[in-house]
Amino acid sequence: MNAELIVLLVVVVTALGFDFTNGFHDTGNAMATSIATGALRPKVAVALSATLNLVGAFLSVEVAATVAKGVVNLGTVSGEALLFIVFAGLVGGIIWNLATWLFGIPSSSSHALFGGLIGAAIAALGMNGVEWSGVLSKVIVPAVLAPVVAGLVAASGTWLIYRITSGVREDTKESGFRLGQIGSASLVSLAHGTNDAQKTMGVIFLALVAHGTITADSEMPFWVKLSCAVAIALGTYLGGWRVIRTLGKGLVEIAAPQGMAAEASSAAIILTSSHLGLPLSTTHVATGSIMGTGLGRRGAEVRWGVAGRMAVAWLITLPSAALVGAICWGIAHLIGGLPGVLVVFAILLVLAGLMYVRSRRQPIDPSNVNADWAGGLEPADVAAEIPAPPAAPAPAPAPAPAAARVERSSNVKA
Repeated sequence: MNAELIVLLVVVVTALGFDFTNGFHDTGNAMATSIATGALRPKVAVALSATLNLVGAFLSVEVAATVAKGVVNLGTVSGEALLFIVFAGLVGGIIWNLATWLFGIPSSSSHALFGGLIGAAIAALGMNGVEWSGVLSKVIVPAVLAPVVAGLVAASGTWLIYRITSGVREDTKESGFRLGQIGSASLVSLAHGTNDAQKTMGVIFLALVAHGTITADSEMPFWVKLSCAVAIALGTYLGGWRVIRTLGKGLVEIAAPQGMAAEASSAAIILTSSHLGLPLSTTHVATGSIMGTGLGRRGAEVRWGVAGRMAVAWLITLPSAALVGAICWGIAHLIGGLPGVLVVFAILLVLAGLMYVRSRRQPIDPSNVNADWAGGLEPADVAAEIPAPPAAPAPAPAPAPAAARVERSSNVKA
């Protein structure tokens, strides 16, 4: 086995690792509202989402084609140099995914991947190494429009739902829409598979073209589809509980009718983008939909502080992942060849391990994902579980004054 083949294998494994992180990072896009309203139990929700992600990955390859041919300028690079760019871009995407997951921020896995690839391509080839027209039309513009459109659609749908059902008892309304949420959340999971799993397919396709295994005009190999579908499904089943908590409890206190409106809006927009070959951020769509339901229901609370932090994360995702991708390419290029790739891969494993260990200090799991929001990831009832310090002992009575002691003594003698 020669060094170039080993590099290709490392790139493929890293791509599937990114697909895995994409799965657990974005589970909340489909299931956060259903879990928050009690329509689905947490573990049932992630199992259902994983299954439908697996199915959705086989339904289309339009997005994969966009990723494979619409970000890196293939006319300026080939062979090992292209493999290095793809590898460094993937590492940039994974590190950003894990960092935002650690803080419970629902940022875009898609933009993390594109940012990593763009940064690595610029570091390797200069500005001409990026297909800027494709990035602008199929990444930047949809990123700006998607949350706005999703929010408007969800707000309108929420207002309409509450208007139509104004005469229905609240308990009947809640139970009915919880059943509806199962269907709408399932549709979002299916849509997520058609869009997000294909991004990794496109990256692996790009690596295979760089290695010379296939040409740019070849069809997507079946094993690529299957492995990407399985990787994103496994990641989804793991459940990104930290992000699920932020979307389900931190942004809006959501009721079942709002949840169904958000999920239906997200599914419609994501499926449309998949059909058109737009690698849309499902996170942006889902978040915009959830915020829209808060605006569409009278008296609902939108936590604008949480929304503001998320917006900042969205703005810095592309440049941050690009910076990491460029640094990783620089390290791999400086060391050179297979050793450089292995060093960067080792750095990735160390950073991933450190972030996982850090997350265990404040674990979020199915048992507390729905706890009351206390302004951050930490559930509001955690403080109640900490035992109160023991009460201080009562102070001893002060000794009687000397005059009183003399008077008592005189009385005794008498």
